[in-house]
Amino acid sequence: MSSKKVIKVGSRKSQLALIQTNLIIDKLKEINPDLKFEIVSMTTVGDRILDSALSKIGEKSLFTKELEESLKDGTVDFVVHSLKDLQTVLPEGMVIGCVNKRDDPHDAVVMHKKHDGKTLETLPEGSVVGTSSLRRIAQIRRKFPHLAIKDIRGNLNTRFHKLDDNDMYDAIVLAVAGLDRMNWSHRISQKLMPDVCMYAVSQGAIAVECRAEDSHMLEILQTLHDRDTAVRCVAERAFLRRLEGGCTVPVSTFTEIMDDKLVIRGGVYSVDGKEVVEDRSEVLLPKKQDEDSSSHVYCSIVGGRNGPMFLAAETVGIELADKLIKQGAATILTVAKRKAKEAIEEERVRKSARTENNKTAVSS
Repeated sequence: MSSKKVIKVGSRKSQLALIQTNLIIDKLKEINPDLKFEIVSMTTVGDRILDSALSKIGEKSLFTKELEESLKDGTVDFVVHSLKDLQTVLPEGMVIGCVNKRDDPHDAVVMHKKHDGKTLETLPEGSVVGTSSLRRIAQIRRKFPHLAIKDIRGNLNTRFHKLDDNDMYDAIVLAVAGLDRMNWSHRISQKLMPDVCMYAVSQGAIAVECRAEDSHMLEILQTLHDRDTAVRCVAERAFLRRLEGGCTVPVSTFTEIMDDKLVIRGGVYSVDGKEVVEDRSEVLLPKKQDEDSSSHVYCSIVGGRNGPMFLAAETVGIELADKLIKQGAATILTVAKRKAKEAIEEERVRKSARTENNKTAVSS
């Protein structure tokens, strides 16, 4: 139990982020009704820069840096993240105190009303699909070459406005979990299953990050920790970390636990979707729980008594990444990263030129 009267919680300012933060707070209140919480909301780099694709911004920790800095300086006691936004290596002194039970991790297609009843496959030639994810772009281009892809940024409200009111897109692709949390499940036209589009590492999972030495907070947070979700996400994050991936490279995954077996599938793609390496690995999860009550950290997730299980998950994630590397993923990733650097530089030049033009227009 925390000795603090009010626990300060860091969150992004977006509606979805605040919904997720309040979800965690409400769960903690159910277990600890005497605790009081205060949300400290802030804007991140990824929230501020909306005129560039995520892959062209050239920054890491786009949606987490400011939150982690406030955690480090003690402004907040913990922060709530979409786990897919967190770097696979956390800042020194930080850990993931818990991972809440995962919601649906798949992607969904939201159609413009004029295409009601259609799927990506049945959309007319040249239809424009909006997404800001290179992972989605690569897989959609691979499966549906008749479609045109156009970048789309902004929060969910903004993206729906661009779809419904501006007639800029025939469809957009979003995470099912986000739509569910915003109570917009009725807008889902098609759910993309793994044979069409595998999801992002840790998509659908909410994580709570705190300071590693804050034992009181860790004790509170562990009450929300979902073992199966954490085990799956450990494998996925280890897979991504081994590939040295991020938002600049198209990497996807799919995991499931069947009885005592963890199965992980993964893919690496060229942005045009023409080159692909996919494979799977599996591991039997240890049945015997670790009797040592001290915390173990694998992939920056506190495991406690589940240490050996997390270690097995991390190992199988790395094993899958090594399989893909041997099959040619390294070459695909090298090319993707080079193109990403070129795109970042082009974007920098474009913005610099626009700034100079604006200054010239004002001065004249």
